[in-house]
Amino acid sequence: MKDATDAIGAMDATNAIDVKPKKRVLFLCTGNSCRSQIAEGLLRHLAGDHFEVASAGTHPVGLNADAVEVMKEIDINISGHRSKRVDEFLGQQFDYVITVCDRAKETCPIFPSAASLLHWGFDDPAAVEGPREERRAVFQRVRDEIADHIKSFLNESQ
Repeated sequence: MKDATDAIGAMDATNAIDVKPKKRVLFLCTGNSCRSQIAEGLLRHLAGDHFEVASAGTHPVGLNADAVEVMKEIDINISGHRSKRVDEFLGQQFDYVITVCDRAKETCPIFPSAASLLHWGFDDPAAVEGPREERRAVFQRVRDEIADHIKSFLNESQ
């Protein structure tokens, strides 16, 4: 009986070594309505269970319906996301804090526990005025640019 208990204990120790903690990523923008929400949805979709992902804004304004729609086009549902204030995450530890707009980079609070602070500047699709088709095209372009950055990030962070 003792041999079986020792074997189970050895298996538990081996399994514990194989389990890596998830890396934590926080995407920040000003409104937490488009770019950071898209980035959160894309990283969660592309990285599976390897990352714990959140997004927030320095001045959240609510989830943008066009962001939800362009994500649906690629079979990613972010309709359950909510716009959050960056204050909700102060004091938490992150492996990466990534700003996705220039204003958020300038006004981002300090995250001293973040291992890496990154900045990926993207155009604000919500600021585009004009016909619906033109606005949709900008949302799609920005979504695809964010996806390219996330794919590169995943290749570099492994």
